[in-house]
Amino acid sequence: MFLASHFVSALATVLDIALNAYLIIIVFRAVLSWVNPDPRNILVQCLVASTEPVLAPLRRLLPTWRWGIDFSPWLAMLGIVFIQKFLVASLTDLAWRMR
Repeated sequence: MFLASHFVSALATVLDIALNAYLIIIVFRAVLSWVNPDPRNILVQCLVASTEPVLAPLRRLLPTWRWGIDFSPWLAMLGIVFIQKFLVASLTDLAWRMR
C-alpha cells in the first residue's frame, strides 16, 4: 500500500508545482497587459496562447466594466488557489492516510 501512497503524494506534488507555474504565467500575463507589448514577440505569443483558454471563458462570465479593467486573471488566480487548497491538500491527506 505504501507504493500507492507514494504515487498519490507524487501526484499531489506535481499538480501543486504545475498550478504554481500556471499561476505565475497568469501573473506575467496580467502585468504584461498594463503595457503595450509587441504582439509579434514570441514570449508574448506564448503567454497569450497558454492563458487564453482559461481567461477567455472567464471574460464571458464577468460583466464588462466601463473602465476597461479585466478581472479574469484575478478570478483565474482565485480558482487556482482554490484547487491547490482543496484538491492538492486532499490528495496529500489521502497519501498520508494510505500509509
